[in-house]
Amino acid sequence: MHVLIVEDDPLLAGGLSETLRRAGYVADAVPSAEQADTALKVSQIDLVILDVGLPGADGFTWLKKLRSNGGQQSVLVLTARNDVSDRVHGLTLGADDYLPKPYATEELLARVYALARRGRALKSRVIEHGPLTIDLDRKRAMLSGKPLDLPQREHAILEYLFSNVEAIVGKDKIAGAVASWHEEISANAIEVHISRLRSKLEPSGIKIRTIRGLGYLVEAWKDA
Repeated sequence: MHVLIVEDDPLLAGGLSETLRRAGYVADAVPSAEQADTALKVSQIDLVILDVGLPGADGFTWLKKLRSNGGQQSVLVLTARNDVSDRVHGLTLGADDYLPKPYATEELLARVYALARRGRALKSRVIEHGPLTIDLDRKRAMLSGKPLDLPQREHAILEYLFSNVEAIVGKDKIAGAVASWHEEISANAIEVHISRLRSKLEPSGIKIRTIRGLGYLVEAWKDA
């Protein structure tokens, strides 16, 4: 899951980013509403952790704009404001949850996890594709009933590909979904990961097709 932190305090943003990465999330941070808009255009963001007290347009203004434009990302509001009226205002504008500062790291991670589960429940917590089963909550994959042992990056690519069955996904889209901005994942590295996934999946009849010049395609599973 890709988390965008919108926080103008660089120490808080850096610490929160590191906490989320250690918990297994892809995390990036921007200091303003304007840069948050850009981030949503260039990356597939699942959850936004939003500070209210931003320079320029504040967090509430940005949240209202996000929802007015049809943005469906989960939003967790972080703020030093602890008035009931502020919490009600944020939730009314479309926030999914609200956490006042200062907060305990354990509670923050619990709320992030809950929002991740809630967002996936709107789709499906488990992807099934022939003999392949991917549990999005537990980050586990099974092939023909047996655990599929994958490194974290390969598992992230697996999730992304099989969340987009019958759609051509380019290497840039894969990189944006599975790596944060401070990380570099080259086209060659993606090719290596795809090759390794193929070697593990194709004996079971699951194929990842290369669409020359465009990217990769997982076709719908057809029972024999």
